[in-house]
Amino acid sequence: MKKIMMNIKAISAFILMLVALPSFTNAQKYEGKYFNNLNADGVIIDGYDAVAFFTDDKPVKGDAKFQYNYDDAVYYFASQEHLDMFKANPEKYKPQFGGWCAYAVSLGRVAPIDVNTFSIVNNRLVIQHNQRAVDGWNKDVQGNLSLADKYWPEVTAGGGKQIKTDAEKAFLNNTDPDGVTLQGYDAVAYFTDMKPTKGDPKYSARYNGATYWFASEAHASMFKDHPEMFAPQYGAFCGYAMSLNKLRPIDPNIWQIVDGRLILQHTQDAYDQFNKDAKGNTAKADGYWPGQIRKHAGKKVKFDAPAKPATTDAK
Repeated sequence: MKKIMMNIKAISAFILMLVALPSFTNAQKYEGKYFNNLNADGVIIDGYDAVAFFTDDKPVKGDAKFQYNYDDAVYYFASQEHLDMFKANPEKYKPQFGGWCAYAVSLGRVAPIDVNTFSIVNNRLVIQHNQRAVDGWNKDVQGNLSLADKYWPEVTAGGGKQIKTDAEKAFLNNTDPDGVTLQGYDAVAYFTDMKPTKGDPKYSARYNGATYWFASEAHASMFKDHPEMFAPQYGAFCGYAMSLNKLRPIDPNIWQIVDGRLILQHTQDAYDQFNKDAKGNTAKADGYWPGQIRKHAGKKVKFDAPAKPATTDAK
C-alpha cells in the first residue's frame, strides 16, 4: 500500500534513545471478598514484613514462621514482635489497595509492585510498580491518593480491570467493549516496522481513555514516554469519514502516516478518496474532530452510516 511518510528520520532518531521499561499489566483471578495482590501461596507484599516499612523505614523480608492471615491475605513478618504489632492493629500496617500499585489504582486499574518504591503517606503504606509510577504518583501525592481511594471500590468490583476514570470521560475513542483501541494492533509498529502488527495484551498502556496493546515491551515503553507521538488521529476512527464529519470504524491494515501522524481508514475506497487531497482532507478532519469530541465524549459510540462509494462520485 502506498504510504505518505514524513518526519520518519526524526522519529527513528528518537526511537534509538528510548529505554525499555516493564509493563503495567498483571493478571490475577478475583475470587474473594478482598482483592489482594498475592503470590501463588496467598502471601501479600511478596513476603515482605508490613510492619518493618514503618519501624525500619525499609523493606525487610518476612519469615514464614511468623505469619498471620488478615483480609484473605497471608502476611510474613521478620520477628514475633512485628507479628504482634500487626495483630494488635492490622489496619495501621497493612498495605493500601490490596498491595497493588497505588498509582495504577489512581488511574483506574491494578499493577504489580516493587517493594523498594514504598512510601508512607498520611500514615498509610503505599507501594508503586516502578520508577515511572513513582514519578507519576509524586506529581500530586495527595491528589493521587484521593483518586486511588475513590476508584478502589470500582476497581475491586471489576477484579482489577481498567475502569473509565472521570478524566477519561472527556475523550472520544474507537475501542472494543474492553476499551482496547486499534483492534489490538501496535500503534508504535506503524512507525518502526512500517506495517500493521498485532499487539499482545501483556504489553499495554493506557492513554486518553483507551488501552493500547504492543508487540513488545520496548514498544510499550516508547509509547508511554511519548504517547502523543504514536497515538492514532481522531481517536482511531476513520480519517476520511472524519473529513466528512462522520464517525466510522477502521481497518487496521489500511493506514498511512501524514506529517508524522498515524491516520487509519475504513476501506480502500476511503483511503483512495482521502488521498485525492490528503492535506485538505486532513485539515477538514482536524476541524471537525473537536466538535465530535464535544458531542460524543463520555457516551456510548454509535457509528454513522457509511458514505456512498467513490465510484458513484456522490461523496
